[in-house]
Amino acid sequence: MTADLTVPIVARTLDNGLRVVVSPTPGLGVVAVNLWYDVGSRHEQSHRQGFAHLFEHLMFQGSRHVKSGDHFALLQGHGAALNATTSFDRTNYYESMPAGALDLALWLEADRMAYLDDALTQENFDNQVDVVAQERSQRMDNVPYGTVFEKALPLVFDAGHPYGHLPIGNMQHLAEATLDEVSSFHATYYMPNNAVLSIVGDVTEMEALDKVERYFGHIPAGVAPDLALPEPLAALAEASRLDVAEDVPSPAIWFALRLPADSPTGRELSAVSLACSIVGEADTSRLHRRLVRHDQTAMSAGLGANALIAGNSLGVGSVHAVPGQDLDEIAAAFDEVVSGFAADGPTQLELDVARAQAERDWLDEMSTAAGRADALSSCALLFGDAGILNERLAMLQSITADEVQQAAQLWLTSAVNAQVRVVPSASGQETEGAGVAERADAAADPDSTGAGV
Repeated sequence: MTADLTVPIVARTLDNGLRVVVSPTPGLGVVAVNLWYDVGSRHEQSHRQGFAHLFEHLMFQGSRHVKSGDHFALLQGHGAALNATTSFDRTNYYESMPAGALDLALWLEADRMAYLDDALTQENFDNQVDVVAQERSQRMDNVPYGTVFEKALPLVFDAGHPYGHLPIGNMQHLAEATLDEVSSFHATYYMPNNAVLSIVGDVTEMEALDKVERYFGHIPAGVAPDLALPEPLAALAEASRLDVAEDVPSPAIWFALRLPADSPTGRELSAVSLACSIVGEADTSRLHRRLVRHDQTAMSAGLGANALIAGNSLGVGSVHAVPGQDLDEIAAAFDEVVSGFAADGPTQLELDVARAQAERDWLDEMSTAAGRADALSSCALLFGDAGILNERLAMLQSITADEVQQAAQLWLTSAVNAQVRVVPSASGQETEGAGVAERADAAADPDSTGAGV
């Protein structure tokens, strides 16, 4: 007997435009609140890069009825786990707690949506700019290979493209910003009609909807921002390369690729993702078997996809070389593996394993109220329909070997890659040259987090 994996979904829209998704799970004992705003780094003005991420921090600095720091203190005092993240496409705020703390979580979220300006001071603003600068220093500037992803983006997207810069932000832009600009950003994007609120767990449909109306219903809608998406870009037609000398422990090559955008069906990107999994995920991947186990020229090798919606997604890969190995030979071997897969396609075993890994990841996400709430918010905000969530697993299971091969031929071959090479040096000089192309490891996660304690 096959288990029913359908997630119960009730969707409503308040008069002020706030989209609400409820998924009751009676008897669970916990409830998750997940609030997605349709604002990420791709919505920022070119001279104010980092505003979306900065707001992730400012939203914890108090509002009309909440003191700075109390959002964490009050909820953690009731046993909650909470935080926030910013990415290219959205900013989300989330809490998971005993069901009895639901009112508190909703009141806190509503207060900072409606009344952040009441507590916005120059001191708070300057303090959080410093916090973001420290975060950038700790996660990027003072970490080996920490700025490689930032260097790779201009090789894939030009500076004016929505994905031409990272969410972490530009410190000079933030230092030059004014409180009026901050207030205007909040008034543009932090409105109920630019957000999705998901509630999952031990709460009834009517109880959840009544509470949302009580806490959020009075907040006026704002003027809807322009959320038009750019036209898709084709796979890169020419290879490009940036050579960098930095204080790193060993040479490494990073590869960046344009991939198809995620979509309501998600089928094309899922086929690409399965190809990336077979080629570059975990110890069973073709790259690991070739470069790490067979050639023994690399300590690690990988390839993966970051799902995005504004025209294209982003593929990133990396090979960390054994010291003393020739990077040209490693790059050639990388291309040989990818091109060979595109030519031959996956074996049935490879496809079965990759699909099983993707199914496991989906089931892991669905196993918690917090995971389901985040997934529901994602589908509702990015694709306009939370119900898409219940179609994703069946879609994944139906993708064929031919689709995976065709996706690799179109998006993963060496002609569509850009490359950043990093070699050990105290000089830190950068040079540009012709080159070839790879996936990001955990250090290149495009999400910026930092509101937590």
